[in-house]
Formats: sequence, C-alpha cells, structure tokens
Amino acid sequence: MLAEINIENFAIIDEISLIFQDGLTVLTGETGAGKSIIIDAIQLLAGARASVEFVRHEADQANLEGIFFIDDSNHPVYNVMKQFDLPIDEEGSIILQRQITSKGKSICRVNGKLITLGILKEIGQSLIDIHSQHETQSLMQPEKHIELLDHYKVEKISQAKESYLKLFYDYERLLKRFKELSENEQEIAQRIDLIKFQLNELHEAGLELDEDDRLEEERQQLANFERIFDSLQSTYYALYGESKGLDYLSHAMTSLEQLEDVNDTYKHLSEQLKSNYYVIEELSFEIRNHLDQLEFQPERLNEIEKRLHEINRLKRKYGKGVNELLELMAKMEEELEQLENKDTHIQALENQIKEVEKDTLMEAEQLHQVRKEISDELCAAIHQELKDLYLDKSQFNVSFDTFTGHIHWKDQSIKLTKNGLDQVQFMISTNPGEPLKPLQKVASGGEISRIMLALKRIFAEHQNMTSVIFDEVDTGVSGRVAQAIAQKIHQISNESQVLCITHLPQVAAMADHHLLIEKNQKQNRTTTSVIKLNREQSVLEISRMMSGTEITDTTLQHAEELIEQAKQSVN
Repeated sequence: MLAEINIENFAIIDEISLIFQDGLTVLTGETGAGKSIIIDAIQLLAGARASVEFVRHEADQANLEGIFFIDDSNHPVYNVMKQFDLPIDEEGSIILQRQITSKGKSICRVNGKLITLGILKEIGQSLIDIHSQHETQSLMQPEKHIELLDHYKVEKISQAKESYLKLFYDYERLLKRFKELSENEQEIAQRIDLIKFQLNELHEAGLELDEDDRLEEERQQLANFERIFDSLQSTYYALYGESKGLDYLSHAMTSLEQLEDVNDTYKHLSEQLKSNYYVIEELSFEIRNHLDQLEFQPERLNEIEKRLHEINRLKRKYGKGVNELLELMAKMEEELEQLENKDTHIQALENQIKEVEKDTLMEAEQLHQVRKEISDELCAAIHQELKDLYLDKSQFNVSFDTFTGHIHWKDQSIKLTKNGLDQVQFMISTNPGEPLKPLQKVASGGEISRIMLALKRIFAEHQNMTSVIFDEVDTGVSGRVAQAIAQKIHQISNESQVLCITHLPQVAAMADHHLLIEKNQKQNRTTTSVIKLNREQSVLEISRMMSGTEITDTTLQHAEELIEQAKQSVN
C-alpha cells in the first residue's frame, strides 16, 4: 500500500506529509482547495510527465516522495525491480522520489538509486492505478483487454498458455532462421565471404586449447631466467655442499643417534631428525634437477612474445578468449555449411515449420477455447456488477478477432502472436436496442464512471494493484446511483487500498479514513493544508457536502444516518 507521501513546493502546496492506511480513504473539500493536486503529485511519482508549472512560485524545485509497503512477494513490482537490478529491502518497502526543477529538469530515484522516467513509469504502473474522468486507463485501452481477460481466471488459462508459448517461441525461432536463409543472394554471398575470411584467419592462427595461458606461464619463466637461476643455485649450495646445511644436519643426526639407547624420548628425537634430513636431501636433489633443466633461450622468448601478440590481436578483434574463439570457429563452420547448402536447409526448415505450425495452431485453438469459456464467466460477473449500479439494461460482451497473416484457419488468413490467435476487445451497450460498441466509445460521463467501477470491482483482485485512486469519478450522478457507486468503491477497497476524491456525501460516509483538504491564505500566499477528520468532524463535513455552507440540526442528523447506513451496508 501507499503508506506515506511527502510533497514540497508543488503548485499551491508549500509542504505536506500525508500518512495513508489500508481500506478506503476519501479526500473532500471545496473546489480548488487542492484535492486533485495531491493526486497529480501521486501521478508524477508513478511516472507521469512533469511540467515546470508544477513548481511552486519562487521555488527552485518541487520535491515528491512516496513510500510503499509490499507484503506480497509475488507482487508484479518485484519482477520489475529485478529486471532493472533495483533493491527491495526485507520489509518490502519501495521509496519513489521525484524532483522537478524550475528549469524543467526531472530527477527520479527508487530506493535511493537514480533511474530514468521510463523505469519509474513501469514501477509506478505496477503499484498505482489512477482513474479520473480525464485519464485513459488500462481498462479503456483495447490492447490491454486480453491481458485482463487472462488474469481474470489465471488458474484456468495458465497451463494452456504455457503449452502454447513453448511451441510459439520454437515456431518464431524457425521463422527467423528461414528468413535469414531466404534473404537475397547478395547478402548471403557477402556473409559467406566474411565467414570464409574469418575462418581462414583463425585456421591459419592454429589456436590450441588454453594456449594463451600456457604461453604466458612459459614467458614468465624465460623473462625471469636470471632471477630464477640465482635463487635456485643459492638455495642448492646452501643445502648441499662442503660445510653446508646438510653437512651440519648430518653431524647433528650422528650425534643424536648415540643417545637412542638411553630412552625412548631421545630415540624419537633421533628418528624425527633422520626423517627431516632425508626430506631436505630429496628437496635439494629436486632443486638441482630444476637447475640442470634451466636453459636461457632468448630466441624462444621472442617466439612466445610474437605468438602472444598474434593471439591477443585475435582476442581483441573478435572480443573472445582462445577457448571461445575455438567454439566460434565450430559455429561458423556450421553456419557456412548451412549457407552454402541453403536450398537443402530451406527445404528442411519449411517442412519443420509446417509441423511446428500445425502443433502451435492446435495449442492456439485450445487457448482460444479456454478464453471463450472465461469470457462467458467474465460477462456474467460484469452484468451483475452493472446491475448493482443500476445499469441492468446494459449488455457487455468480449469480442474476439484475429490478426491477418499467412496461416489458414477456419477460412481465414491469420497470424499467430504471443497471445495465440486472439485479438480481444471489451464491448458494451448501455441502452436497449443499441448495438454493442467498443468500451472506449461510451459517451456518457456518468455511464463511464459506473462501467469503470464495475470493471475495476471485477479486476481489482486480479490486477494486483497496491493502490487504486479515483479522482472525482462520481461526477454527474446522484441519488440511488450515488449510493451504489459508494458501495462499489468500498468493495474495491477490500481488495486494494483506495484513495478517492469525491463530492458525494454517500461516498464520504463509506470512508474508513476521511481527509479534509483546505485552501488558506498565509503571508499573502495561497497554501493547501490537510486535516485528518475524526468521527464528529466527518459528520460536520458530510453535512456541509449535503447542504452547502449552512449546517442545520437536520443535515447533521442526515449525515449521522448516512454514516450509520454505510457501516451497516459493509458489515
């Protein structure tokens, strides 16, 4: 959930810190008090484009900060954070920060790490869903509908989708290879010439496995010949020779042998000395052998230097080590064989593509059938939601279409995509006798609000949104419709945290938490403040919303009754 937001020097807001909780939080206040400005700030934290107009007059920059707590390790934001190598602490907190300067620059951070606006937008969209009369949301974007449909009953569709995708990616890989082999003759001829040239260069180099490591070790030996010879010779003569180390050890060994019959302690000491003597003697022989094998070969050193220079040139040119170059040669030889015999390979690929295409299409048809079943369930659920919102005459349907392509299916020429053969769009008719139209073409503002609420109610638990924000979606409704909208918004808050700007007393009465936004004059400047209302204050505010500036005992009583009715309706 969105736990806290800090806003500084933003529009008419001087400085505000707001702490939010789970459930439904409503923000009320007079028009122009700054309610939507707070939502604007949250939108900017979610990656919306900024303007210098947001920076408070005479301030250098506006600062925005939001803290989110994610208690579900399977939340989609974890994948987004992982994709961009961004940290999430053990408590699951994500801190989004945005600075907007008076010169138009925007600086974005997540958990203290600088990020681009694009990354901020991806993270924000996985955390917050903002809906207003003027914003186009995912529910109003046809390309998003198939994703929403699949998420509605993910447990039903996951296996069919997984089986399809496995074949589809193989199918795409084969098509890509077929296209490469079917390119024009000039490009293929150029590719063959390049491969032959590179293979010839690498074959002439005569590279061997781990050759560079072995040569480097030998080079070190030859380059340090004098130092190695002097050290080994000095060590050998210190151990073996007249009046040297082994002579003294031999004398000590002979002296200690004379005490072996005295007791076991001396015998043990004598045996240890003998053992160490023979070890050191063997070591001295080994050092002598190394000395005998040492031979200064300046011409060999020159050969190694030249060979390493050639190997390093190839490594720089191809960007690979010796062992990787050997692997590259094998791949290049395989590609060359395919290109030189492309006709044979093209024919084999065509046959393989036909077989895989047939299997992929079968899985796509199965996926299509599962989607059709899910769409029937979705339509029934949405019809019930619309009925609750007094749109019981409305008709909702999921339209299925295909992309045009080269595959023959049911007298159609279709194209397979990662979504199978389906192109999905939500359709609706709000009045009897009217044809179904795309969701985004519904004209009435009041109808749009109710339709969006019905859809959000259905998809709230499937979209995994941390916070859902409604900005005056109740405009243009009243009476029993307003009460139905209020109940629907509260139902959504059972699945996700909901923040709602409203002018409807019915919605305000449903609130778990009530914030009053006020505009004040301070030192000849306009500023916005936020007050968290208790029960008594909330009654007064709802009474004002019902009657205007004049609050009477009757309106207070009505406000009390409205809050009590709201409590009873959610219990």
